[in-house]
Amino acid sequence: MARILVVEDDDSVRIFTARALAASGHAVETAEDGESGLERIGRAGADYDLVLSDIRMPVMDGIEMALRAARAHPGLKILLMTGYAEQRERAAELAGVILDVVQKPFTLAQIRSEVERALAI
Repeated sequence: MARILVVEDDDSVRIFTARALAASGHAVETAEDGESGLERIGRAGADYDLVLSDIRMPVMDGIEMALRAARAHPGLKILLMTGYAEQRERAAELAGVILDVVQKPFTLAQIRSEVERALAI
């Protein structure tokens, strides 16, 4: 069982993803934007086994959150997700900071598989 933080501004995607991962036995917490996610990471630090974040969000996007989180907590596993090709391209510059980018929309099986793969790294 891993402790996972899901950062996503879309309520339906956040709830779907959190439930899917919790049903797989993980302890899941959520945040609705990058700023809230960064605050949670700041409080929990290395206690998260994985942070799964959308890229395009209001207040602070997932890329900025990932950069700040990685500076404060080197080695934190971060997996981003997006439905936008240009955001995926922006994330390509984050080698060494993030593990990968999951393409949205995804199925229940796909997100579980991507998370398990990230946790195994």
